[in-house]
Amino acid sequence: MRKTMIALLIGSMVIAPLCAGGNSEKAASTQKTEIMISAAASLKNCIQDISALYTEKNPQVTITANFGASGALQQQIEQGAPADIFFSAGIKQMNALKEKGMMIDSSIKNVLENKVVLITPKNAAALNSFEALAGNSVKRIGVGEPKSVPVGQYTEQVFQSLGLTDKVASKLILAKDVREVLSWVETGNVDAGVVYETDAKISKTVTICATAPEGSHKKVIYPIGVVKASKRAAEGQKFVDFLFSDTAKEVFIRYGFTVI
Repeated sequence: MRKTMIALLIGSMVIAPLCAGGNSEKAASTQKTEIMISAAASLKNCIQDISALYTEKNPQVTITANFGASGALQQQIEQGAPADIFFSAGIKQMNALKEKGMMIDSSIKNVLENKVVLITPKNAAALNSFEALAGNSVKRIGVGEPKSVPVGQYTEQVFQSLGLTDKVASKLILAKDVREVLSWVETGNVDAGVVYETDAKISKTVTICATAPEGSHKKVIYPIGVVKASKRAAEGQKFVDFLFSDTAKEVFIRYGFTVI
């Protein structure tokens, strides 16, 4: 009897760790992973939709997005703000981080292309060209801040190319990102604005009056890459790879982007 009791005790000691180990493995397999992406404001709708599709297939992953002007996001990353992925609306901002050794170079790829367009409020008299901005009927023009907002930099290039810089300088109202420009036009706080075609297409209260002439600005390219300081670089790369899938491409195309 005594030998039987000892054998049972020893058996329970062996089984207990095995059970504990099984539970810990189960806990590890269901442990949540948070991926933080800093993305251009013009990507907000796309990233939200694609993130939902990704987490549906990968329920252990949570995608947290920080949207804003690419230049501002670049500065945040330079200052140590947490980010696993940077998705920029301009090559300039990505190159700045790359040159400072803050990106995993092999992860950087160009994903999308966009267009620059002139918009007005839906019920306002439409302008037939960018040159019309110099007319007396236009008092206030919403544009991105050129120092930090890529669409503002492209806008500046368009104005220079068309000889409008001096003619419209006093009319410009600078916005913190492209979605702020869109909001100003939607609410009639400005007479016109310059945004990306994809932003204009998501709004039901603006009219696209003109597309910036070919060659009047650098190509609007959206590069993506994994931040070198990321502690979840492998997980971040998996999400980046997903953006090149047919599923993600369908979302980008639906919002009007050209997939590279």
